[in-house]
Amino acid sequence: MTSPPEPDPRVDDDGPGAPEAPDAPGVSTLLDRAVAALGGSPREGQRTMAEAVDEAVARGEHLLVQAGTGTGKSLGYLVPAVRHAVLAQERVIVSTATLALQRQVMTRDLPLVAQAVAPALPRSPRIALLKGWHNYLCLHKVAGGYPDEEPALFDLLPTDRAGDHPAPTGGGGGATAGAELGRQVVRLREWAQETGTGDRDDLDPGVTDRAWRQVSVTSLECLGSKCPLLDDCFPERARTLAREADVVVTNHAMLGIAAGGSPGVLPEHDVLVVDEAHELADRVTAQATVELSGSSVEQVARTARRHGGVATDDLEVAGRDLAAAVEELPEGRFPGGLPDGVALAVGAVRDAARALLSALRPGEGSTTAASAEAGVKMATSAVLTLMEVAERMVSETARDGRDVLWCTRGEGWGRSGGPRLQAAPLTVSGLVRTHLLAGRTAVLTSATLALGGSFVPLARSVGLDAAEQRTAADGVAGAVVGGGGRGADAVVGGGRGADAGDGPAVPAEGAGGAGPWRGLDVGSPFDYPRQGILYVARHLPPPGRDGLGPAQLDEIAELVEAAGGATLGLFSSRRAAQTAAEEMRRRLDVPVLCQGDDQLPTLVRRFAEDETSCLFGTLSLWQGVDVPGPACRLVIIDRVPFPRPDDPVKAARTEAVQSAGGNGFMTVAATHAALLLAQGAGRLVRSGTDRGMVAVLDPRLVTARYGAFLLGTMPPLWRTTDPQVARDALRRLAGVPR
Repeated sequence: MTSPPEPDPRVDDDGPGAPEAPDAPGVSTLLDRAVAALGGSPREGQRTMAEAVDEAVARGEHLLVQAGTGTGKSLGYLVPAVRHAVLAQERVIVSTATLALQRQVMTRDLPLVAQAVAPALPRSPRIALLKGWHNYLCLHKVAGGYPDEEPALFDLLPTDRAGDHPAPTGGGGGATAGAELGRQVVRLREWAQETGTGDRDDLDPGVTDRAWRQVSVTSLECLGSKCPLLDDCFPERARTLAREADVVVTNHAMLGIAAGGSPGVLPEHDVLVVDEAHELADRVTAQATVELSGSSVEQVARTARRHGGVATDDLEVAGRDLAAAVEELPEGRFPGGLPDGVALAVGAVRDAARALLSALRPGEGSTTAASAEAGVKMATSAVLTLMEVAERMVSETARDGRDVLWCTRGEGWGRSGGPRLQAAPLTVSGLVRTHLLAGRTAVLTSATLALGGSFVPLARSVGLDAAEQRTAADGVAGAVVGGGGRGADAVVGGGRGADAGDGPAVPAEGAGGAGPWRGLDVGSPFDYPRQGILYVARHLPPPGRDGLGPAQLDEIAELVEAAGGATLGLFSSRRAAQTAAEEMRRRLDVPVLCQGDDQLPTLVRRFAEDETSCLFGTLSLWQGVDVPGPACRLVIIDRVPFPRPDDPVKAARTEAVQSAGGNGFMTVAATHAALLLAQGAGRLVRSGTDRGMVAVLDPRLVTARYGAFLLGTMPPLWRTTDPQVARDALRRLAGVPR
């Protein structure tokens, strides 16, 4: 009798994962190959991360990895992901928060990793990119298979096809905009003959959303198997490649769709890697947020009438009644569901939409021309979406608090609109746990995951149970590596200062955890105390509701002058950013750029190119700016970035935590602020040679009880509250005479 083989020491007896071949290369060996291929050098934190990810997927346990800036976390998860996918024959999905990071992973990091490790593996890894349906060009629509969405579009565009387009005559801005739209659509149709992917991101320069809509469809609008160009379909080809790949790269928006109950949007997979995981819960929330207004009902009715050929009188009346009802509503939240009159108006929209769906359904034996069938598909998609939104707003989930409902006018950066209703889930932890984490291994990574020194707040937000956290005491080694480490994976529950996270989190849907997990901080290669200063302007008055006061503006001017420009200003509101920009332009002789002056990538590029310039803005700058070197030696944060008191979802979550016996302020508001502070402060040190200062103009960071929790999340910079010390340090950095 043959003796049974020895169990693979890398796999738990009861855990998933296929045994490896005895001569399978280790993850460290493959990492060395990948680092060499990218022209880099070994980093201790990166190696620790890669080994931990490799161990987690073998054990079948979830892993939260905090990897500070400069760790090289992309290789830290890509190398073990490729290794596991090929050796265990289990597909891995990698999700990024932004299209820019997705592009970097797919066009640079992952192909180089795959090429570098392929000689040491049984076969070359297969990789694929997957985006939402509307990100791909629809050949059938380009060929005229769908009715025009912009009537008489090309009447606005006289052209001789040689590229000479006469200027519009006698028209205003509308004619000019229409002509530009026409030019973009002509260019898209020409590009359709050249592209091999149909991927919008491969079009350079890009086009407006309105132009792209003329050549793309949503998955609901797609004709599917009835499309005459199915064999050449770009989104279908992308999905076929994803189903055949070992590693698939996608984005958090796709995860949001999957978490909402559409798991088929992603190919079957056994391992999920989430980069920039601190954004996952918010992205899923955004994907699950819907809105309803009189104008949106009117637009759906117009689509159904034009493309579906049905009478829409009842829906139009319901839309007008809804607009009138919503017009009378104050801005704010409806904790017990919609007021009776508004609920009746929303119910009428739902019923009218349901009746239209029946009218749009073709009778038995009916035959329809292909273009007409595509139009009906467009109409049906719009009406179905409208019906589902209206149904959700008057459903039990809205009345019992599982959905948060509110009315908004929605003004913001470059946006305004009439009153409309919105609905968002109270919590998405159950959705993430059920649809994204359960039944597979998840690796969640970011530079900011341990809030206040603990992984528990972030873990709870994605449906992981604090009681299922594994620590070093369970036989799993934790590690803190490099100069930026802030605590190991043995921290559970309390001991985080200011009662942070004490008590229950937001009550989650459903019951049961997603399985065991552990948190690991591999630190950062940067020496934060030597490379940067955290200056808290303790002498300033606490920030008020009226925005920046004279004392704050004086402080900003003195700091920027001492730094010689080179300042990234992160503000909590649009008004504060604009006020500061206007005042600094008046007081100082340095270029001051402000979010909204131009496209954000253009502003960031100009800021990086001119060492004397300043860039002021709001949320987009807190998390997405990467400007190493002397162009960014001062980061100013105007106040602790708590959520707005009138934020309906945050307010509802705070109340839910308090009702469950927890600390609502610390669980929701302080956690939100800690995450943004860590991200904002992280804009300063982006390379091993960077030097500079983070200046926080809010004294509460060092005077309030919750300050310890917030400080424990930020990079461990050298601290001071002395304004003279701060200004002198900036002058030395800038070479400005005292």
